[in-house]
Amino acid sequence: MIDIKFLRENPDAVKENIKKKFQDEKLPLVDQVIELDTKRRAVQSEGDDLKANRNKLSKQIGALMAQGKKEEAEEVKAQVAADGEKLAQLDNEQKELEEQILKIMMTIPNIIDPSVPIGKNDTENVEVTRYGDPVVPDFEIPYHTEIMERFNGIDLDSARKVAGNGFYYLQGDIARLHSAVISYARDFMINRGFTYCVPPFMIRSNVVTGVMSFAEMDAMMYKIEGEDLYLIGTSEHSMIGKFIDTIIPEEELPKTLTSYSPCFRKEKGAHGIEERGVYRIHQFEKQEMIVVCKPEDSAMWFDKLWQNTVDLFRSMDIPVRTLECCSGDLADLKVKSFDVEAWSPRQKKYFEVGSCSNLGDAQARRLKIRVNGKDGKYFAHTLNNTVVAPPRMLIAFLENNLRADGSVAIPEVLRPYMGGMTEIK
Repeated sequence: MIDIKFLRENPDAVKENIKKKFQDEKLPLVDQVIELDTKRRAVQSEGDDLKANRNKLSKQIGALMAQGKKEEAEEVKAQVAADGEKLAQLDNEQKELEEQILKIMMTIPNIIDPSVPIGKNDTENVEVTRYGDPVVPDFEIPYHTEIMERFNGIDLDSARKVAGNGFYYLQGDIARLHSAVISYARDFMINRGFTYCVPPFMIRSNVVTGVMSFAEMDAMMYKIEGEDLYLIGTSEHSMIGKFIDTIIPEEELPKTLTSYSPCFRKEKGAHGIEERGVYRIHQFEKQEMIVVCKPEDSAMWFDKLWQNTVDLFRSMDIPVRTLECCSGDLADLKVKSFDVEAWSPRQKKYFEVGSCSNLGDAQARRLKIRVNGKDGKYFAHTLNNTVVAPPRMLIAFLENNLRADGSVAIPEVLRPYMGGMTEIK
């Protein structure tokens, strides 16, 4: 959510930003907000004047009573009472206007970074850098669930009976590999100076609307019936929510946290949940990283965060590339975003395994995450990035470490987490 003062003073810049995101239907919202804000400020000014006058009259009552001027005192009392009724009316009017303004402001997209490429959708995202040489072996690589099934490592049929499509049972060495990757990712981030955290897996609605747009909320979140609770779609939601309505001493920044959690997603609007695959699913586990920092440091932390994911995948011999999201592919709260994509030897192309986002002060403004600096209070900047998210990451791992004889090599960094195993066969 952008600063209303900025919108008030720079309406053309806000409209231009909306055009860059190809959301022209939102252009009228800028003028609507300005009109509502003008009314709100007028109502507030009238109320402030009324309060000042009421306080002045209240002081007169005591003086008049002391002078024995009861009739005049009663007249002033009547005026104070009338002013009180009017003031209550103005307070209600101001509250209604503020609610209308907030609702609209939460749908106006954040100002994107000037470096973001302009494009309508993800087909116009821009490749930045490749890391590692993508290899296509001289033997056929099966579909990822076929590889898992060869090791008796996945049971989709039973999961479908129990929960429906989009769920799975992982078993044996594949389940162990899944846990090993998560544990390795945890220690990898701890070694990079991040504090490990296991957050709540449910959050209240005010946190949900603080960390994401209404469109994302509708497409992703599972609501707990009868309670003001949602299952998290990623631990970033809970981790950023940790700082809701806080004032952080500037000297305590940055806050660098890495968190583990299960994730639950409706995947509403997706092109169907795969019958036999685990690329797009309703439930998975993830290691995440988040940063809360000073505004001037957020660009630096953005580069550090996506580099962490690249380094993690390269340590497991998986070729990756970074892809910058164009303006039309950015969620409304994001200032800038990179996807990290892993190489798929079977498909002979890259696919997304992580996403790094700089949200500027948008989440902090919604959640009231402020910093107490030497020159006063200001809103923090927040960033997040996927460390690793099995089972999608397992697809990349299995395809890139599969051998011609059907065995799967275990990279050296994972062997301590696999009981010393060097391969799965």
